[in-house]
Amino acid sequence: MTTTDLPASLISTLPGQYYTDPAIFSLEQSHVFENMWFCAVRSSDLPTPGSFKKVQVGRESVLVVRSRDGQLRSFLNICRHRGAQICTDDSGQVKRAFQCPYHAWTYDLDGKLVAAPNLTKMPDIDRVEYGLVPVALREWLGYAWVCLSKEPPSFEDDVVGAVVERLGDVESIDHYQLDSLKVGRRITYDVKANWKLIIENFMECYHCATIHPELTEVLPEFADGYAAQYFVGHGAEFGDDVKGFTVDGSEGFDKLPGVDDDHDRRYYAITVRPTVFINLVPDHVIFHRMFPVSVDRTIVECDWLYSHEVVESGKDVTRSVELFHRVNEQDFEACERTQPAMSSRAYAKGGVLVPSEHHIGAFHEWLTQRLAH
Repeated sequence: MTTTDLPASLISTLPGQYYTDPAIFSLEQSHVFENMWFCAVRSSDLPTPGSFKKVQVGRESVLVVRSRDGQLRSFLNICRHRGAQICTDDSGQVKRAFQCPYHAWTYDLDGKLVAAPNLTKMPDIDRVEYGLVPVALREWLGYAWVCLSKEPPSFEDDVVGAVVERLGDVESIDHYQLDSLKVGRRITYDVKANWKLIIENFMECYHCATIHPELTEVLPEFADGYAAQYFVGHGAEFGDDVKGFTVDGSEGFDKLPGVDDDHDRRYYAITVRPTVFINLVPDHVIFHRMFPVSVDRTIVECDWLYSHEVVESGKDVTRSVELFHRVNEQDFEACERTQPAMSSRAYAKGGVLVPSEHHIGAFHEWLTQRLAH
């Protein structure tokens, strides 16, 4: 059956090979993850000069570090001498410099080459030119976003623009003051599924009544199968008897100071391509970052962000964390159940999208256009 043979209610998905072919995943690494703004790390995870975190972005190992002036900087995690990785630990703290464990080439926190065996006998070496290769970095919403491209796309268009497209203006997300919130809980999920299956799942609510009983109790309109996040400015309203965005609908915490009455008792979901989901509720924010590892494996790191008062006072966040933790587990189980079928001959030409999922077609068009360039 071709696209033209489909009834008007249905449109085609991507063919199954897009979720199983290593060659397509390689194109995604080079054309998507390595050429777009990629959300790498929560800025507060690097609190002091010398704090660092290693992040995999596409095929590259990237080092994000707090420099001596307090600013975050990012570099390729590769020694300029013979290519050894500078840092093999996922995160840590150095005093003043990074030293390659192979031949002891040493770089300061700004990436400059500052020492190496016999370096004084090589006066023609430019210590900046042979420093670590810098990577573009921007901080927004309390996270460091990096881009490997030599000519990064507009951060305002691609990242800020995705939020504006969803909420109608950037001021609406400013109300939640994400950069001042604290991580109350972080859970890392190892999902045995292609990253696109996770995005597609997040973008639709046709499945919500089937697999998300707790969520649809709190957000009754999600039981109707339509993804409220794709109506500009619309937030799914809490049920009449629901007191808070918690696993049992019980009371949560005081709403965040900047959240106004128009955003109270509402849930907003935002997709920032390629790998970020932002979920806004009155008293906390849930922030997902995806790290595609292979064609059939994706690491998802999820932060639950609360006010300083909630975290520092030691208040119990279990009931609010548990709601979306269950949603995540339910979603990821569904994605893992779907992944094996992507290589079936029954899915060789893909599946179909019903009307409440048609907006996923725009994601597919965006992806195929990027891979073609």
